[in-house]
Formats: sequence, structure tokens, C-alpha cells
Amino acid sequence: MAKRATPPPISDEAVRALLDRYQCPVPFHAVRTRFLGNIASPGIGESPMKAVSVLWGGELPEFDSKDAANELVGALVMGLWNRLTRHQERSASFRLTRLEVPATREGMAKLALLRREELEGFVEGLFGENESLDLPERAHKAVAVLTNLRALLEALQKVAEDDTKPADPTSIGATLRQFRELTRVAEHEMHEAVLSCTRARRQMMDAAAAARPVFH
Repeated sequence: MAKRATPPPISDEAVRALLDRYQCPVPFHAVRTRFLGNIASPGIGESPMKAVSVLWGGELPEFDSKDAANELVGALVMGLWNRLTRHQERSASFRLTRLEVPATREGMAKLALLRREELEGFVEGLFGENESLDLPERAHKAVAVLTNLRALLEALQKVAEDDTKPADPTSIGATLRQFRELTRVAEHEMHEAVLSCTRARRQMMDAAAAARPVFH
């Protein structure tokens, strides 16, 4: 008996092209981290479809056909979202976007903005519409670290965009090298937050299953 052909995986490049086509206000690098936060979130009512619509302010963009709508939703949910779910495992750590920039004021500002948007996206996805969440202790600590890193990135971006500040290429180059350590810390804390929330959610599901009455 012939087996059904497996469709090729949807690449990040294809997802990025669709986001551009439908003028998504959220850049691709922030969509990745926002979805990752959504996946880990202990908040009630979070779902892939809701996460997709939130990218356009709560409603999907207009489509020329049903096939076009299925193409976009399929790329974001069956493609990007499903790929990101693997980061719920300890062995599959998440990596932020790598970007080579020149050792200039503009390069530093561009990298600081990208990293800031990534961290903001993760926290926004984690909290969703909730003003506060009862996060596990390790996830709570991770969010605190990410919040501090986000503030540092915003400060670095403002310095880079301030023409009155000195722009020595050597010092800028040193700052860009420090971004590597900042990136490593951010990736570690994001992964720990995802693992912590995933573990807590599984424990809650196991406890609920154990408490369920058995009918004979």
C-alpha cells in the first residue's frame, strides 16, 4: 500500500515571506519569541490560533481566498509554532537570532533593538492578556533577569542613537562582543523559564488526573 507523501517542512524563510506579504506589524524575530512564550505560558485560554491573530491586533488580515488563509495559518501554526514546541525539552535549547552588524553606532543600535524586541516578545507571549501570572519560582526569576536585560538593551540603544555621545569604533566593538554574553544569558533564562513552566503544567495535569474519580 502506498504511503501518503509527507509535505516538506515550512521553513523560517517561508514564514518570514508570508509575514511580509500580509504586513505583520510584529517582526519575525519577535514572532518567534512571542510564540515560545505562548507555548510555555501557564495562562488560561492561550492557543496557537489566538497567538496568530494577536500578531495583527486580534484579527487576522484579509485574504483573497480560503487557500491563502490556510497557507498563512499553516505556516505559522503547523510550521513555526510546532517547531518551537521542541524547546520544551531540556536537550533542545532555544537560540536567539544571530545578526552580524558593523562596529558602528548604527550597528549597535540595530542589534540592541533586535534583542530588546526578542525579549519583549517572549515576556508578552508568556503573560498574554494577563496582568500577572502565578509563575513557578524558576520562571519568575528568569522573567526578572530578562526584564533587567531588556532595560539594559534599551539604554544601550539610546546611547547608540545619541549623536552627542562618543562613537569610538574600538569601544563599540567591545560592546558588541559583550552582546554575545548578554545573548547567552538571555537564551539560558528563556529556556529555564520554558522548562519550569512546562514542568509545572505537567505536574498540574498529573495531579488533576490522579484526583479524578474512577467509576466501576
